[in-house]
Amino acid sequence: MSALDVILSGTLLAQTVRMAIPYACASLGGVVGERSGVVNIALEGTLLVSALASVAAQAATGSAFAGVAAGVGAGALVGLAHATLVVRGRVDAIVSGLAINLVAAGGTRFVLRALYGSSSNSPSVRGVRFGESLGLIGRTLLDPFVLLMVAATATIAWTLARTRFGLRLRACGEDPSAALAVGVDVARTRVLAVTLGGALCGLGGTALAFELHQFQAGMTGGRGFIALAAVIVAGWRPWPAVGACLAFAALDALQIVLQNQTRVPTQLFAILPFVATLLALAAVSRATGATRAPAGIGKHPE
Repeated sequence: MSALDVILSGTLLAQTVRMAIPYACASLGGVVGERSGVVNIALEGTLLVSALASVAAQAATGSAFAGVAAGVGAGALVGLAHATLVVRGRVDAIVSGLAINLVAAGGTRFVLRALYGSSSNSPSVRGVRFGESLGLIGRTLLDPFVLLMVAATATIAWTLARTRFGLRLRACGEDPSAALAVGVDVARTRVLAVTLGGALCGLGGTALAFELHQFQAGMTGGRGFIALAAVIVAGWRPWPAVGACLAFAALDALQIVLQNQTRVPTQLFAILPFVATLLALAAVSRATGATRAPAGIGKHPE
């Protein structure tokens, strides 16, 4: 089958949707946390920790539900740690995020070796088996992680736009001092938002690990940083952020197809999603006012 045949078939679409889930969930986590005013570059480390937690839980219990719960819970704990350092401890958010990413990179290898005697990969797990009798497209679109991602996006978009909690969260991100003056507990709101964002990111890490049916050291491969780029490109809005992640995932899937169908060095195709990310960020930076960050991001109430 030629590259064009693969592109026109449902295979590329299915790959794109599946590969978009970790990006999209991490970007949703970034949107929630940063709309509250807390910079979160720890998405990469959150994905990594949650992926290992989900595999370890399923390997220990044999339950996919336990794996999902462990992955989401681990993501929430990482988000809580980041929020506590930044909001309560007044640690610089960039420093905290970098520290979490470094600890996650080294810590997951340490735990992997302690649990399974290997610093490269875990034993295989079943993951989530669903709709095996359906066709490729049907099995992909009805995948539980796809449905959860869509439901999470709709819920976050509605919450931010239509609920009192969403209004308070956005107020903390725009002007924390004014929010505090009208009685909003800025610190509590921010901690809750970043913790919720960590849980959403944890869902993405779980989906990544279950898709590969094991944990591999460094398996996130920069997905958390691309998700953060998607947040910026989308102007800190949930649906556009997921759309940007689908575009990045499509490029990721396309480069895999092209690697298998051409004689061009594979390294050139492997950098395709990252080059596209840089170009998108450059375009956004030139479009004055196209994507305005929350005015109070990184600021503490006075």
